[in-house]
Amino acid sequence: MIEIPRPAALIFDLDGTLLDTEPLYTMAAQKVMDPYGATYTMALKRQCMGGDSRRSAQLAIDHGQLPMSVDEYLQEREGFLNALFAEAQEMPHAGEFMTALGATDLPVGLATSSHQHLCELKLSNKPWRKHFHQVICGNHPLLRNGKPAPDIFLLCAQTLGVDPQHCIAFEDSPNGIAAAVAAGMSVIAVNSPYVEREQLDDAILVIDSYQELLPLLQAWQAEGS
Repeated sequence: MIEIPRPAALIFDLDGTLLDTEPLYTMAAQKVMDPYGATYTMALKRQCMGGDSRRSAQLAIDHGQLPMSVDEYLQEREGFLNALFAEAQEMPHAGEFMTALGATDLPVGLATSSHQHLCELKLSNKPWRKHFHQVICGNHPLLRNGKPAPDIFLLCAQTLGVDPQHCIAFEDSPNGIAAAVAAGMSVIAVNSPYVEREQLDDAILVIDSYQELLPLLQAWQAEGS
């Protein structure tokens, strides 16, 4: 395990980072496109991942030449997502890691592009949700720009009362990594089938499972005691 100094806080993305929701977004987007004979391609998926939801919606509308507004697209997609999110699966050993993290004194934040009601739905049956000290969602009233702008990470660090340059962000998408790096944070990336490996090069560490981080978490706790 790479040696990484104890951070001031850990700030997590949600989709594709803690929860395996990216396939659900793909399914829902394709259902919106189906009546128009359009395809939600992998290339489009990679453009949309981890970014602001309205920007991603416009990309999908333009790609599929869909006769709808951004609000109409998001509303229709949400109808499909609502039926899927409550059963969203965790990324490998994410729950175990979050539970172990909750037993430490490290501040923990969530910085997700998801709007609050969808975030709450995704986490509704996850007992480790209680370990987040701050949650910043994509529709937070103080949030001006979505990922890949750094705003959401800076706001999360501010609400946690920590210096962003001493934080570690957990991300899975190029947009999210770019946002965290722009905020001055170090990044641990969760490997994703939707992302080329070289797109994670700005991360200080890439993991396939949170189990890999348990020794590092133990070291951080020992360092802080």
